Amino acid sequence: MQLIIGWILRGGVAVSMAIVVIGGIFFIYRHGHSVTDFRTFKGTPDFISSPEKVFESALQLKGQAIIQLGIALLIATPVLRVVFAAIGFILEKDYLYTLISIIVLLIIIISMVTGHIG
Repeated sequence: MQLIIGWILRGGVAVSMAIVVIGGIFFIYRHGHSVTDFRTFKGTPDFISSPEKVFESALQLKGQAIIQLGIALLIATPVLRVVFAAIGFILEKDYLYTLISIIVLLIIIISMVTGHIG
């Protein structure tokens, strides 16, 4: 199980890094010649304001959306590790660590849903 968890972490980081690099290439290809005006603030573009729009925009090969997708995958990698750790502890019948893993997972989920840290 430890081997699988290690592969999940390494694979998640490698895949997310590749996605971010691909998104950066698309972004530079489309916007590499534009000049940035630092006197005016431009907020977050609308097409990366929600997960649904990020997926739609990534399918349209918008660089910022692809980068955002890669970062979301990078954030999801340790969460997936906790899920697989809980599954491993269940298979090993180690109920204390199963409970601890589920509590950690619940804390992560509640923090993501409510937006509170700690």
